[in-house]
Amino acid sequence: MGILLQNITKRYAVSVVDDLSLEINDGEFVVLLGPSGCGKTTTLRMIAGLEQPSSGEILIDGQRVNDLPPQKRDVAMVFQSYALYPHMTVAENIAYPLRVRKLAPTEIQTQVNQTAAMLEIESLLSRRPRELSGGERQRVALARAIVRHPKAFLMDEPLSNLDAKLRLQMRGELKRLQRQLGTTTVYVTHDQAEAMTLGHRVAVMNKGQLQQFAVPLEIYRRPANRFVAEFVGSPSMNFIDGRIDPEMRCFTADGLRLPLDIGTTQSGASNADQQPGRLRSSFEEITLGLRPENIEVSNAQQTGMIPGTVYVTELMGSETFVFLDLASQRLIARAASDFRAEPGATVWVRLDLRESHFFDQVTGDRLSLPPSITTPQPN
Repeated sequence: MGILLQNITKRYAVSVVDDLSLEINDGEFVVLLGPSGCGKTTTLRMIAGLEQPSSGEILIDGQRVNDLPPQKRDVAMVFQSYALYPHMTVAENIAYPLRVRKLAPTEIQTQVNQTAAMLEIESLLSRRPRELSGGERQRVALARAIVRHPKAFLMDEPLSNLDAKLRLQMRGELKRLQRQLGTTTVYVTHDQAEAMTLGHRVAVMNKGQLQQFAVPLEIYRRPANRFVAEFVGSPSMNFIDGRIDPEMRCFTADGLRLPLDIGTTQSGASNADQQPGRLRSSFEEITLGLRPENIEVSNAQQTGMIPGTVYVTELMGSETFVFLDLASQRLIARAASDFRAEPGATVWVRLDLRESHFFDQVTGDRLSLPPSITTPQPN
């Protein structure tokens, strides 16, 4: 059962969702990722039928559902607040959707027991929600959604009320359940860790618009624009505004010069000038992006390294984040857990441009370097 969004727009005083098109395949786990106010929850509510699109079409299993009420769309929604009935037991909460459908009591009991066993909450069936922990309530909310075997699950930040340990545990449970059930799932979150670990594909949104829709590794390694590059990754990608200098064969910024491989034509002009639409003809207004793991930091000077100054370090247990000043740039690097350096100390830095990204400073779009301009190759 697939879900198709065609040019969906939702307007209030302004457009909350702007011309969004997504094709979610049968059995796929798709995550809508973005900051607060980007339109991801509104999109989910439009799929559920809780909001009506101002324009565009929503198709579920090939059927246009714009005019169908929520109860006829055969989707199950899991809310951030769990939305359990406080006066009912766990068993009664799970059974409620089946009672609404007027199933036989024996069939209801069988399905409740099977679903509870799947989520390992059989021992909680006689309790009421107030007697449960946050993680247990979340499992009950999932059980209530699963028991009715809907065409799709719609989940609106279901783990945001849990502590870090429970979130990690429930992420694993959600992934296992979705793989076991094979039900199409649309999941809303602002947490990139949830998006990267749960989603078959991730739709990154900002200001109501789709920025990129791809598998998690593609989004991380080849972000479509600066917003995606900055939003996905922790710590965030480093950005350096500068320009490509074809004569000096380098990328230059204030106080910083990084070598590039730049070929020339027979006339001596850079081939990059003959690639319209990729880089600006003057090579100006270019932003270099580099992730923290592609910056090497050492206390000892090594060939090809340049000096930097430590601003502060943060020991994270398995690694150390090093905030450093390089020329006039403030950068973040990942270092080994045993790396030590005091604020103000001089360290030696190597930027691995083989993993670099270039963005247009004006539009933020990712730029493809022409064949004549390449980043340095490994020795």
